[in-house]
Amino acid sequence: MLPVFSGPSRQRQINLGGSRSTYSSQEAILDNLKSQREQRQDYRRRIESAIRIQAWWRAASDQRKLREGLRKRFDESSGPSVEWTRMLVVGWRGNEADFKRLGRWSRTLLQGGDAALFGPFTTPHRSSWVVLLRQALLRTLNAISKSPTSTDAPHHLQLLTAVFSSKEVDSVGIASFLISRGFYSDLGSAIQRIPLNNKSNPSIPLVATLVTLPFAVFPITSAVYLTSFVDLLWHIFTVPLLPNRFPLASLTELSKQLPFSSLHIISPAIFTDPTVSLTSRVHLLANLVAFVNPRLSKLSATAFSAFLQGIAAILESLPPQALDPPSKGVQETSWAMQDDSDMSDVEVAPKPAQIRTPPMISPPLDARTVSRLQSLVSPAQIDALLTLTSKQPSTRPSLFRVLLSLCTAWPSKKDKVLSSLVFPQMGSLLIKELWRGWVRPSPLGKDVRQALEIARDQRCLEVWTPLLLLVDMYTHALLTMGDDEFFSIATRSNAPRNPLTLDELTAFSKQLMNITFPLYWNEDQLNVKEDCIPGTTIRWEPVREKLTKCLKAIHTRDSRRKFTHKDHWLMTSHIDIQSFCEAAIFEEQKLDRTSSRSLSKRQMAYISPRLGVLNNIPFAIPFSARVEIFRDFVSADMTRLDLSDPFARPKFHCVVRRGQIAKDGYDGLNSLGAQLKGRIQITFVDQFGEEERGIDGGGVFKEFLTSLSKEAFDTDRGLWLFTDQQELYPNPHAYAREPHQLNWYRFIGRVLGKALYEGILIDVAFATFFMAKWLGRQSYLDDLASLDPELYRGLIYLKHYDGNPEDLALNFTVTTDDFGVQNTINLIPDGTNIPVTRENRMQYIYLVSNYKLNAQIRLQSDAFFDGLSDIIDPKWLRMFNQQELQILVGGTEDPVDVDDLRSNTIYGGVYDESHPTIGAFWRVVRSLDQPQRCALLRFVTSCSRPPLLGFKELNPKFSIRDAGSDTARLPTASTCVNLLKSEQALRRKLLQAINSGAGFDLS
Repeated sequence: MLPVFSGPSRQRQINLGGSRSTYSSQEAILDNLKSQREQRQDYRRRIESAIRIQAWWRAASDQRKLREGLRKRFDESSGPSVEWTRMLVVGWRGNEADFKRLGRWSRTLLQGGDAALFGPFTTPHRSSWVVLLRQALLRTLNAISKSPTSTDAPHHLQLLTAVFSSKEVDSVGIASFLISRGFYSDLGSAIQRIPLNNKSNPSIPLVATLVTLPFAVFPITSAVYLTSFVDLLWHIFTVPLLPNRFPLASLTELSKQLPFSSLHIISPAIFTDPTVSLTSRVHLLANLVAFVNPRLSKLSATAFSAFLQGIAAILESLPPQALDPPSKGVQETSWAMQDDSDMSDVEVAPKPAQIRTPPMISPPLDARTVSRLQSLVSPAQIDALLTLTSKQPSTRPSLFRVLLSLCTAWPSKKDKVLSSLVFPQMGSLLIKELWRGWVRPSPLGKDVRQALEIARDQRCLEVWTPLLLLVDMYTHALLTMGDDEFFSIATRSNAPRNPLTLDELTAFSKQLMNITFPLYWNEDQLNVKEDCIPGTTIRWEPVREKLTKCLKAIHTRDSRRKFTHKDHWLMTSHIDIQSFCEAAIFEEQKLDRTSSRSLSKRQMAYISPRLGVLNNIPFAIPFSARVEIFRDFVSADMTRLDLSDPFARPKFHCVVRRGQIAKDGYDGLNSLGAQLKGRIQITFVDQFGEEERGIDGGGVFKEFLTSLSKEAFDTDRGLWLFTDQQELYPNPHAYAREPHQLNWYRFIGRVLGKALYEGILIDVAFATFFMAKWLGRQSYLDDLASLDPELYRGLIYLKHYDGNPEDLALNFTVTTDDFGVQNTINLIPDGTNIPVTRENRMQYIYLVSNYKLNAQIRLQSDAFFDGLSDIIDPKWLRMFNQQELQILVGGTEDPVDVDDLRSNTIYGGVYDESHPTIGAFWRVVRSLDQPQRCALLRFVTSCSRPPLLGFKELNPKFSIRDAGSDTARLPTASTCVNLLKSEQALRRKLLQAINSGAGFDLS
């Protein structure tokens, strides 16, 4: 038998999968060693941590036992000593029992008198007592802050008062320590935790005394004094309703001891601490006004100026509307509406970046706080500040800053502030002072070429505030300043006059122009949208808007009655007009067609400096250049819409009867909307129902347009009325506000837009206050004279009435008459019960003017402008003022230039320039006087005025062709002159034709 081996034996291991990599084995070994090393290190860390935790636990346990022992010994002891105080301080845990022990300690020290409190300072334990006492007092402050109404709080406060009142050197050091550890913060918390209706609480008089003691302890030059002052402002004066928390005796004493005579040591920058909440800043403002206002006359000039600077700094740090209490009702706004200053544009038009800021939420304000804040804008307060600063001239710039800040931080009160400044007798003096003493001598605006460098120069910092205040005041004054007052043409010796002479206005407007133009032209260099005037918090954007608004107001008066020299407003010496026009056209074409119409003037300035100039201060560019830009805009639009081919087939056809042109035109074309821009074929039907002959090469449509305008603007139709100057404006009656009539206004707006689009002149004159609506502007008192001279004179009488306006029995209403029905309209809510007084009469004058000139025709004007905007882009119209728009619509009042007409005439048929009949015709035309030449123009073009840029702009061109050999036939508007044998006959028949008033088919 073979032996059987059943035990272990050495066998060769064969790896059928191949041999293992030597490299892999080494990797595994190293990883294993690394893992073991990390485990050992982790074990050591855990051991060390356990040892530290055990040591901490043993120490904490020992400390707890020690503190328990100290507290027990403190409870068993009864006498004031250093050791007893040490037991309290070292054994402190901060629970309720400890605060009771602290109360016992305070009572015991107070009972022991000065010996118990200050005696240890003279013993060998002095240094220990200083440390222990300040720690114990720090805990009393904490106790007062948490529970100011407790029975122990008065004892704590008495103890603190004793320390702060002491002249001991160590006491002064302890006071300094406490101030650096939140002394005023704890007292401020204590004041807020005492209920408002608990003025009898014994802690209140003690707190009132304690808050002012540091200013008696430390010298004014010390750092602790300054720190205390700043903490007093930010922790005590930010307490809501601070004056209402003290009884009268304590309030009186507190007011006397407050260190406001040292306000000049506080930097205005302190008041703009960004870490302080909006609510706290508002309450600081209200409390400063409450405490300091009654003592303004006792302040030195430096302290008074510092107070004004502080108020201004707080106001400048507040967002708009922060001082208006939140209300569920209608938000209060300024009655002097922002006409075209883009303040409304921000709300209506989308921002280019499509980023909307969340609305600012005003802090909740008590009625008493609101009342204190409103005293800032009261006429009595402003008058008092003006009087005080007039006696201390060095404080005047600080006052200017406050007034400007009020207008910016409190928009709803801006009109009240400006009215208080402008309309009293002192207002004219202040405007003169600002102009003659500050703005005129300043380098701002003296040279437009150096405008950017000067604008960035911080040496001009003190001039910006007077300039902007002057701009606000003068713009506000113009709202209710009639032309008689503006031009100072009244004959009475005591008649009100413009505070600035016309020569001063010329210089002032030029200075403003030199500042404003670079703010548009160099917008990117100054970063107008984001940056501020160097050294201030005043952003360039609102500055530019203020200057623009004032410039427009002055330019409007100058346009109505020229008082500046010919090129006063132009900036042509600083830019190349040709390249400006080309670039403006290029930039306009780049705008997104779908959104460019909704862009505001402000946004336009961001996108394009040239379009910014044209839409905001267009008078910087010559009128003729702007007209050429307008025609180029239209031409580019025609090209875009494929309408530039004069021989293209008309897209629409309309048949109109001679006696029903307006009705048939409305029925046939109103539905087209913006498509009215396209070519339209017109066929006239005479009174016999026959279609009139004629090929429409432009003349037929032009006659239709002018005939339609005559009918549409006929005052007998009820849509339009004439002013005394025979200028048209929408009928304000309720009939004209009905939906069907508003559709007529839209249609008429499109018709006028079509005339502007085609360059066809319409012989119609509009009232300037109505044309202002085309530009998005409001009209004011100065425009009322053209609408209602009697009402205008009455409002001027009220403005300068020396007696009590309440004797006139006026209220804030107007009465309208709609076909015999009397309606009373409230100008403000509950206007029937609000009398017109000396304080609010300017508001009444403004609101009456606004209602007559704007509100009562708003729906009609908006409808008209909607139709006009279908054809003409609104930003194209904003390149002109009202007077210029009238010229654009109806032509210039210049004499008819026969040479210009002849050089732009087209001849047809057998005629050319050398034909005898043509020579006779021009000799006849030259022999005509101006009225006859205008009649010829009316006969040929339907408008008696020549185009602004000459007859090269006439559309269609002035043309003459022969109409056969019938010498008895009169000249017609389609042929202009026929073959006549003699010059005398030509003159006779030409005059007969142009004075006949016949239509297109006359023969």
